[in-house]
Amino acid sequence: MILLVILGFILICAGIIGCVLPVVPGPPLAYLALILLSIARKWEAFSPAFLIAMGCVAAVVTAIDYVLPLFTAKKYGASKYGVWGAVVGMLIGAIFFPPFGLLIGAFLGAVGFELLFNEETKQSMKAGLGVLIGIVLGIFIKLGASGVMAYFFIKAVFAP
Repeated sequence: MILLVILGFILICAGIIGCVLPVVPGPPLAYLALILLSIARKWEAFSPAFLIAMGCVAAVVTAIDYVLPLFTAKKYGASKYGVWGAVVGMLIGAIFFPPFGLLIGAFLGAVGFELLFNEETKQSMKAGLGVLIGIVLGIFIKLGASGVMAYFFIKAVFAP
């Protein structure tokens, strides 16, 4: 059972790191640590309602992280081309230049597609800025959720 707790600590650390590195799913890893601790403690560490709630938080935060950059790009005036450029840039960046290629690729994709199809430099840069703001907000949201899970994990490990 101590092995599960150690693995849980590793997952908590990976979850926190994963909030910043786009290729690592931070909140789901932190949630998995809560599950492992519950198994190690014969399901007495956390209530079922708490685990369900944290699972929902992990799922929702992960989903928000994927759509937030597209939403903020649109809010900053990106056309459908800029939004598609951000998506294409995210994918290419994540595949060819991990871990930070997603961030750079999304920005360059939004700016590039806006320039290609709308030819307005100022608007293109605003669209790229919107993507960056969305990515940074997503990082902070993931850090908050994973931080809460880490707090409860550590509290449960060291609680009498």
